[in-house]
Amino acid sequence: MTILLEKYNAIRQHTEKICSLLETEDYVPQPATFVSPPKWHLAHTSWFFEEFILTKHLPNYTVFSDDFCFLFNSYYNNVGDRTFRADRGAITRPGVSQVYEYRKHVDKYMALALQLDNNEIGKLLELGLNHEQQHQELLLTDIKYILSCNPTFPVYSKDVKWESQKNESNGFITIPEGVYSIGFDGDGFSFDNEHGKHKTYLHEFEINNALVTNGEYLEFIAAGGYNDFNYWLDEGWAWVNSNNINAPLYWHKINDRWQHFTLSGLQEIDPDAIVNHISFFEASAYAEWKGMRLATEQEWEIASNKMNWGKRWEWTNSAYLPYPYYNKPDGAVGEYNGKFMINQMVLRGASCATSPQHSRATYRNFFHAEERWQFNGIRLVKK
Repeated sequence: MTILLEKYNAIRQHTEKICSLLETEDYVPQPATFVSPPKWHLAHTSWFFEEFILTKHLPNYTVFSDDFCFLFNSYYNNVGDRTFRADRGAITRPGVSQVYEYRKHVDKYMALALQLDNNEIGKLLELGLNHEQQHQELLLTDIKYILSCNPTFPVYSKDVKWESQKNESNGFITIPEGVYSIGFDGDGFSFDNEHGKHKTYLHEFEINNALVTNGEYLEFIAAGGYNDFNYWLDEGWAWVNSNNINAPLYWHKINDRWQHFTLSGLQEIDPDAIVNHISFFEASAYAEWKGMRLATEQEWEIASNKMNWGKRWEWTNSAYLPYPYYNKPDGAVGEYNGKFMINQMVLRGASCATSPQHSRATYRNFFHAEERWQFNGIRLVKK
């Protein structure tokens, strides 16, 4: 249990380290529905351990506050009522200091719970820690979005230079025709949506070992890519026109020069760096403009052991659906993935903001086609 407690403490401390660079006022804003305030992330990840482990498995445990389940439950209908997602920024009370007290309270009792001889606690702990690592990435991307809404373009950290990352290699990789197996089947943690390992047939295809760069994407913009409906899916074209989209998220044309907001502040676009914050609609349109396409998630997984990945989440051309033989777990834990298998697209890999030891080739991330505040990029496949 000592090793488990050390792992628990390390992950919990990493969450607080991410927030250590914030001003108190940064913890509260919610400038868009898809963004959650940092204070909410801190509380929600603590509530997860309290709700699923402490209240169920630690005898005589008393919750920190009767209000917190309503305030900090995200989407678990089995647990009970909750505040609307769009209203998370209105939760000015409890204050930031009380949320940190809540985290200390949960950590104190989790140390006791981990001394119990209970296999169910071990399973839930692993899920809870991976859940917190997901929120660490969301924290970083939500903090970036919150700070980007400030007209002074404040700096989160001069030491974070993710937006300047470049490809390590180039060229296309050929994957031969054949029947392959995909899905998780092995040791270590995995989410339930990775389960149901199964065979899939693939035609031969060629996939780029490099992601699209800023310079390459600038060519798409200069060629009028955002103004030509021929490259866009119908919903994507409607999204472009309804929202006046003409560049990736965080890009600003200032004095006829493209700049973008980064976690290090406003900077000029580096044409050799990998493009960031691209929606599925944009990725699809760019691929069409290049006369290429996006990989399916099956193709991506099979090619993953031959290509470099991990700097950007990579859009695939696969809808987020259950694998064959997938069984949604019972109860609240079953709400984690299964109920979202509709109207979303799969992304594969990991990003620069992904927490350490939280990536694998079978990982299935998923977002709506218009969402782009994550570190999303583009990898092309020849038609």
